[in-house]
Amino acid sequence: MARRVKNQRLASVGYVWAFASLTASPGARAHYDRRRADGDRHTAAQRNLFNRMLGCLHYCLTKRSPYDEQAAFPILPAPQLTIAA
Repeated sequence: MARRVKNQRLASVGYVWAFASLTASPGARAHYDRRRADGDRHTAAQRNLFNRMLGCLHYCLTKRSPYDEQAAFPILPAPQLTIAA
C-alpha cells in the first residue's frame, strides 16, 4: 500500500504557478530571491513561494477581497547600519 503524501495535481499546478509568477510579480521574485539567499535550493524556494501564494489565495477567497500585490508581498525597508561614535 502506497502512502499519499501530497495531492499531485495541486503540486503540479503550484510548480507552474510559482514559476510563472517569478517573471510576472516583482514581490514574488523578491521572496524567491530572499529564500535562495537564505540557503534554500530552487525547489524548496519555489515550494515556499507556492505555499505563500496559496495562503494569499485562501485569504482572498475567505474575505472576498481582490488580490493586492502590496499586501501579499510588502516591500521591507533595508536595514540601516549605524556607526557608534
